[in-house]
Amino acid sequence: MDDQAGTGISFHDFRATTIDGEQRDMGEYRGRLVLVVNTATQCAFTPQLTALQELHDRFSKHGFTVLGFPSDQFRQDPGTDEEIQEICTSSYEVTFPLFSKVDVNGPTAHPLWQWMCAQKAGVIGGRIAWNFTKFLIDGEGKVLRRYAPPVPPARIARRIEADLGLR
Repeated sequence: MDDQAGTGISFHDFRATTIDGEQRDMGEYRGRLVLVVNTATQCAFTPQLTALQELHDRFSKHGFTVLGFPSDQFRQDPGTDEEIQEICTSSYEVTFPLFSKVDVNGPTAHPLWQWMCAQKAGVIGGRIAWNFTKFLIDGEGKVLRRYAPPVPPARIARRIEADLGLR
């Protein structure tokens, strides 16, 4: 298996801790289109959680999943995993998988985020500029596209439809 960087690594080679504290192998998402997002509960973009849930609801039966990775690197998600989960589920009715809070930049960044940033650099290079940066991953584990925080999830729906063969 080869990826864009030629290292033989794909999204499916990573593991992350769920918000409930369990290890999850990203290989569980093999064959699914995945939108990976760094979330925050106190950000101007936090209402995107509702739109992300709508995408998840609309396309999950067709092989699509949203994965949320809370991050406090921009000082907008200071709570514990339990508090974050409570806000996401009660205020935004999130049912898509959430993971334990991670760093998305720098030497302490989660290896998955380091890899995704290396695959698709943004406007400021590989670094994540802000919360709600989104990476679209194909069923083979390759990064297809990176979306900046202001891009509303609804704008990604057409690409998801095309990649799932629904258009």
